[in-house]
Amino acid sequence: MAQAYFGGGTRILLKETAGLLMVFVCFLSLTEAAMFPDVKVEPVIMDEQVLWLREAVGEVNTYRIPIITYTPKGNLIALAEARKCTEDDGGAKFIALRRSLDKGATWKPTEFIVDDGDVPDGLNLGAVVVDEEKDIIFIVYSLCAHYYMCNVSSTMLIASLDDGITWTRPRNLSKEIGTKMFCAGPGYGIQKKYEPHKGRLIVCGHGTIEGDGIFCLLSDNHGNNWTNGGNLKSIPYNQPKQNKDFNPDECQPYELPDGSVVINARNQNFYHCNCRIVVHSTDGCDTLPVENVKFEKDLIDPAVAAGALLKNNIVFFTNPANEHKRLNLTLRWSYSGSSWGDNSIQIWSGPSGYSCITTLDGSVEESKYIYVIYEKGHFHTDDTISVAKVHLYGGI
Repeated sequence: MAQAYFGGGTRILLKETAGLLMVFVCFLSLTEAAMFPDVKVEPVIMDEQVLWLREAVGEVNTYRIPIITYTPKGNLIALAEARKCTEDDGGAKFIALRRSLDKGATWKPTEFIVDDGDVPDGLNLGAVVVDEEKDIIFIVYSLCAHYYMCNVSSTMLIASLDDGITWTRPRNLSKEIGTKMFCAGPGYGIQKKYEPHKGRLIVCGHGTIEGDGIFCLLSDNHGNNWTNGGNLKSIPYNQPKQNKDFNPDECQPYELPDGSVVINARNQNFYHCNCRIVVHSTDGCDTLPVENVKFEKDLIDPAVAAGALLKNNIVFFTNPANEHKRLNLTLRWSYSGSSWGDNSIQIWSGPSGYSCITTLDGSVEESKYIYVIYEKGHFHTDDTISVAKVHLYGGI
């Protein structure tokens, strides 16, 4: 398995320059940090484009579950579920992909990189995670997540070694992690930049409605092997739920400079409030202690998958900012990571659903931008999937 996703010797020529590159990266990071320590965030939407439309075209009925990520070479990849016959969560699907090689200015045509055939309970798009140390992009997704005309769920993995141009055949992780239903994300996984467990890949997600909660998958050898990490189970666990039960669901992790991981989660049954559940892990998601759970009352939420990202030591968050309806896609930010105040800008006032955030690093100019992909509609939340390029500092 050592060569499962990357060929030995292909990067030998880079070793001689690794030291110089590390010096440059460290210098660049310090430069960017020095430029933005006290700069006030004043977001401006510089550009927005529709990537996918709801209308049935060819074999696709509806596009849902938008995800966006950077790539090792500094490009952008957008992903979505291309639902073949219905707008419902079940049914057969493709994983749809579009690439941008010019920082979101233009996007290449849609490609279908996974096809589950005509199964009655098809794939659920989960999370993308970039291994920056090995220049690999992984996508984690699930099969038979709803147990509709099937009874064994599988967690699947594909990988790209060439910046998202080609992808490996799907690999079933069931022998490593079991067959408990696990839906990653939806969003992105992380590679830890700091100790503890520097370099670890972390993908978090949720389980079935009865056996729900936050569950994390971990890899300490660049995706060659995966293990089950920490979890935060619903209460009552593996039992039917009622309104106001504790039931964390779809989630997005990000890492803080102190090495801790924050997981921002959907509060499925509105336990304690119509707001987000947040849990901190200080051991690289080996555990998700219940004593580290808090409720972000400022982040009102109608129970939906949301975007979260740490950039320039500021936490950014996107969701439909409404307690009951999927309306009003809003970008919020926190300088402390725990206090949000009135720091917000509306991205879209109408129907809006799932969202995801990414950023490109590597230059001072790119430190000014984030990219928000989200479900945007005039009549339904899934009329389109759109991506907005947001300048964080007033367009300057």
